[in-house]
Amino acid sequence: MDKVELRFLRITYSHTHAGAYALILSEVEGDRRLPIIIGGVEAQAIAIQVENIKPARPLTHDLFKNMCDTLAINLKEVIINDLVEGIFHAKLVLDQDGKEVEIDARSSDAIALALRFDCPIFTYEFILSAAGLKVEEGEESEEQAEENKGKGKGEKKSTSSMTMDELRTKLEEALDNEDYEKASKIRDEIKKREGTN
Repeated sequence: MDKVELRFLRITYSHTHAGAYALILSEVEGDRRLPIIIGGVEAQAIAIQVENIKPARPLTHDLFKNMCDTLAINLKEVIINDLVEGIFHAKLVLDQDGKEVEIDARSSDAIALALRFDCPIFTYEFILSAAGLKVEEGEESEEQAEENKGKGKGEKKSTSSMTMDELRTKLEEALDNEDYEKASKIRDEIKKREGTN
């Protein structure tokens, strides 16, 4: 079967599943998107890596990477290899001393690990044909604008009135409490202000 390479595009709130998120993967050579519904914990594990937030202690995916690095195991690629009753299945393709091993994984865990190992993400054409969405020209910017419009309204109001010192203190508190979602929002506000100075 021919593999199709994907790249991580973004995570957004799911409009169809309350309390869930949509992990959006994009075809590298094409204009289709593959949305995968994931939970809040899984979304946070991916967001921490994407946002380059360093937790005080290693989280599960970081622990897995540290262990693989120590044991000289390399994650070569991640393949989203099946779609059963609306649930995506994935496998990790690992290499240790030239020996290739495949391990079954949840798609959200596989993507979180792919981002940490900086390895390629693939799927098969039959999955992309069944679950992929084609983005028409101009639709991407509208989609992005709509997403940005609804993003973190409550958080922005509270952070926008804080001083830089208060924001830095809140950022440290959020990191200490391992509230990485809040930390990333505060960090974004700090970056935004530093960019305008």
